[in-house]
Amino acid sequence: MNRRLRLLAVLAACGLAVATPLSAAAQAPAPTPADTVVYEPSDAIIANPERGFDHTNNTHYYPEGTAGGPGYTPLDVPTLAAYREEGITELVRVFYLERFVAEPTLDPAWLALVQADFDAAREAGISIIPRFAYLAGGDWPYTPPYGDAPLDIVLGHIEQLTPIFQDNADVISVVQAGFVGLWGEGYYTDHFAADPANPGVLTAEDWAKRRAVVDALLEAVPADRSIQVRTMSMKQNILGVPSGTEGAITEAQAFDGSAIARIGHHNDCFLAAPDDWGTYLSDPLTLDQDYLAQESDWVPVGGETCNVNPPRSEWETASAEMERYNFSYLNWDYLQDVLQSWGQENLDTTAKRLGYRFVMTGSSVAEGTLSLTIRNDGWAAPYNSRPAYLVLSNAERTVQVPFGSDARTWAAGETVTLQASLADVPAGRYDTALALPATHETVAADSRYAVQTANVGTWDPATGLNSLQRQVTVADGVVMAEPAAGAAPRLPDTGVAAALPAVIGAGVVGLGALALVLTRRRRVMVD
Repeated sequence: MNRRLRLLAVLAACGLAVATPLSAAAQAPAPTPADTVVYEPSDAIIANPERGFDHTNNTHYYPEGTAGGPGYTPLDVPTLAAYREEGITELVRVFYLERFVAEPTLDPAWLALVQADFDAAREAGISIIPRFAYLAGGDWPYTPPYGDAPLDIVLGHIEQLTPIFQDNADVISVVQAGFVGLWGEGYYTDHFAADPANPGVLTAEDWAKRRAVVDALLEAVPADRSIQVRTMSMKQNILGVPSGTEGAITEAQAFDGSAIARIGHHNDCFLAAPDDWGTYLSDPLTLDQDYLAQESDWVPVGGETCNVNPPRSEWETASAEMERYNFSYLNWDYLQDVLQSWGQENLDTTAKRLGYRFVMTGSSVAEGTLSLTIRNDGWAAPYNSRPAYLVLSNAERTVQVPFGSDARTWAAGETVTLQASLADVPAGRYDTALALPATHETVAADSRYAVQTANVGTWDPATGLNSLQRQVTVADGVVMAEPAAGAAPRLPDTGVAAALPAVIGAGVVGLGALALVLTRRRRVMVD
């Protein structure tokens, strides 16, 4: 008895109706090719983690007896939650350590306050970009003594802060190097420039001290997080590399855990002057600019504006440079005069394009593999690891299949194709989704730390999943294609009328018995 007769016999034995024999062409159809599902892009501003406009605030801890001391202003959950309602997911938090400038030991009470800030951020679902410094500057001009701490004090404090960095990496986006000079920006300093009155001239010994601070931070901060320095010259001199593309990180070095791969940049005088007030120090300036353009493909870049400087501070230059330098974040609080000069439409564009903006464009299934294409419409890629997963779920189980790709490699302006094999997925019919969760277990299940794609009707805020708007059925034996959700039933390439799937569908109920007579084959059905 041939295979088709055996099939008819089994269906008859199961008491199921058998349709009129199909045409010869339809008797043994090839596995149904998957229809491509096309996704509609969204124009919404999305509050995704570790990107976008940020708020920036400071807190102090003054010596005992200081008027208004100790001056610590803790973070609170309602305020941070309100930031998320604004679409802001990051806070640059500057911790000033005035009390400890000459104290080798950090007060446990102060450390507890710092930890409470991170706890509040976690509860509110936002991330922090921390910076530690010893004091802020007053009115310009600034003259020594400035009041920052010497090297031995700094290194001791970094060691004591190590548990803070390690325990809160899940809600730390990146750490700004800080510690040296006013505001922790490395310039006006009593101890890291041979002549504090001439802080722009640094000796080899000065650079050795600064290198010791950066090395200590790289050791204290978890290996999966980066630090940022204030100028390109700082990274170049600390690592002993030249300016220009020759000294910048390469793709081969990206994400290898080395110092060059873990040091990024923050420009806190963005657009303020031709050299952004000492941010670019090379001669010519284009060397540092080319250096940053290449570096920013692989390390985190962000910052803030600091003075109105038309036409450089206007939108045409601002947008071009945020794109060229792969900006991931920008301070919303300072300077509003600059930001508002861009106009609301351009501010909305900035809110959408800072950092990454992933748009699913289409998916298909063929040969047991699901393929998904994603375009990055943002100005940067994620700078922290963000593995991608295909999630298949039904009432019985959830299966997670790695796409084998890290979103850090999905460059701005490019489209990637992800593929996941369904060969090892247990039999069943599944909804499908893309997951881009946080990597730390403490927040991996929190949808506020998951990435939402810029598509219409795909995001599930309860689960943090991006629906692929299709189902797949993994089955043993004969495989029939089923209609896509919401689509009219059909059987591709068979010539069978749309009414027939109902009859054939009844027969599928008895397919479990076919395991006794048919060669077992795994196929994937696609909706």
